[in-house]
Amino acid sequence: MKITNTPILLVEDDQVDVMTVKRALKEIHVTNPMVNMENGEEALKYLRAPDSAKPCIILLDLNMPIMNGIEFLQVVKQDARFKRIPVVVLTTSGEQQDKVNSFDLGVAGYMAKPVDYRQFVEVMRAIDAYWTISEIPQ
Repeated sequence: MKITNTPILLVEDDQVDVMTVKRALKEIHVTNPMVNMENGEEALKYLRAPDSAKPCIILLDLNMPIMNGIEFLQVVKQDARFKRIPVVVLTTSGEQQDKVNSFDLGVAGYMAKPVDYRQFVEVMRAIDAYWTISEIPQ
């Protein structure tokens, strides 16, 4: 996603989707390490840990146990340390209210997870292309 080796934080509880994201990133030659947390609560612990590398982007599922994606966004976008980290929602939810809530909470993008793997790779390629040329404040 960026030339530097900052991690991509994937907040996703479905291990099949985790493997699909890893495979797609590898296929499009993204070399950033990927950190996977299974829910919003785990992701917040990771972000708040003093020894964790700050991610260059957060890929966020909405439908997760314990703390879902919307609840995670409500916390992370209120925290000055994390609110500028771009968050792209990557979800199966086509609910209009989820889209509205996500953008109201400051997401950078909202992508439906395609069922077809080739289409999934193209979604990841689009995310990568955008964040490679986008300039994010440090």
